Amino acid sequence: MGRVLIIGAGGVATVAAHKVAQNPQVFTEVMIASRTEKKCIDLANVLNQKYGTQVRTARVDADSVPELVALLSDYRPDIVMNLALPYQDLTIMEACLQTGCNYLDTANYEPKDEAHFEYSWQWAYRERFEKAGLTAILGCGFDPGVTSIFTAYAAKHHFDELQYLDIVDCNAGNHHKAFATNFNPEINIREITQKGLYWENGRYIETEPMEIHQPLNYPEIGPRESYLLHHEEIESLVINYPTIKRARFWMTFGQQYLTYLDVIQNIGMARIDEVEYKAPKADGSGDALVKIVPLQFLKAVLPNPQDLGQNYDGQTSIGCRIRGLRDGKEHTYYIYNNCSHQAAYEETGMQGVSYTTGVPAMIGAMMFLQGIWKKPGVHNVEEFDPDPFMEQLNKQGLPWHELHDVDLEL
Repeated sequence: MGRVLIIGAGGVATVAAHKVAQNPQVFTEVMIASRTEKKCIDLANVLNQKYGTQVRTARVDADSVPELVALLSDYRPDIVMNLALPYQDLTIMEACLQTGCNYLDTANYEPKDEAHFEYSWQWAYRERFEKAGLTAILGCGFDPGVTSIFTAYAAKHHFDELQYLDIVDCNAGNHHKAFATNFNPEINIREITQKGLYWENGRYIETEPMEIHQPLNYPEIGPRESYLLHHEEIESLVINYPTIKRARFWMTFGQQYLTYLDVIQNIGMARIDEVEYKAPKADGSGDALVKIVPLQFLKAVLPNPQDLGQNYDGQTSIGCRIRGLRDGKEHTYYIYNNCSHQAAYEETGMQGVSYTTGVPAMIGAMMFLQGIWKKPGVHNVEEFDPDPFMEQLNKQGLPWHELHDVDLEL
């Protein structure tokens, strides 16, 4: 049915590639490309051995529009799945426009030199994608992604008016490391250490990092301390559902993780600006001044998120707690998915956080190739029909559950 190009070869891309290989009736041709082609070749070999899938590979620098244009012009994919880094969203979108390719990603753009993310940079491409007759699907992971689709499903089937939305993300797993992040450390630490932000009564309210927190109970897990963060899907959801009076995002963290994170910040290792230090020259003739970004150095010495899966136990629980009106009466609704880290590893070799992002990315590409989510322009996932996507979640390994008129705790 369609030719797909996956850009990236990390944990999320690995999961997405496994799921693409499991659906050959939709994805008839597959290419994986990244800065390090060996990673792509290794992944392609795994897919060939496990599913018999013949996968092409390529090397590409996703920061380089000319390199991307050359690759896209040669391969001519029906859709590009951007599973690289958020820094590279705009270069890949630009290359898609220049070569007539459709686009999908899982996280919104972030500049490298500023710990800040918002959709405005990508929404600025709307008119160009519309005029080109191309579709760009933004934020098709789990959060953002499935949480936005859960919200759209609730609005379509259970509410006349959404009023209060709380997205809750719990990772109750244990990777048995002193400190590790579940996805790219640089992105993860930048996201968590910036100020919190939520929407209430028509305006955004900013908080200090981790300032607001409370215990919440998660299905099959129990109580976990949950912290209010700034998260991107709130930005589009309050626009697409203007009746929302308050929208917040919560994530759990263990005390050991927070202690390490506090130390990292206090000693300057979370900095994203360049610092100079003296390093011995290779020829032994003295020292040379070298520039490094502390957070990038920290990323190099922390455990690779791709390597956490084997000993990872426990599960994630991510969902939406919604309050609103139906037939003039107030109702509550909790829709969620729980994902086992060990089950994810047994299927794909990756832990549950990568699994919950990679599976929805594949489903989004499937929706496009099947002509269900195909609309020129730049769109967040809640702008499409949620029903066929929700059906595929159950089929592709992320079953969801509903609770009606329960205590939302928020």
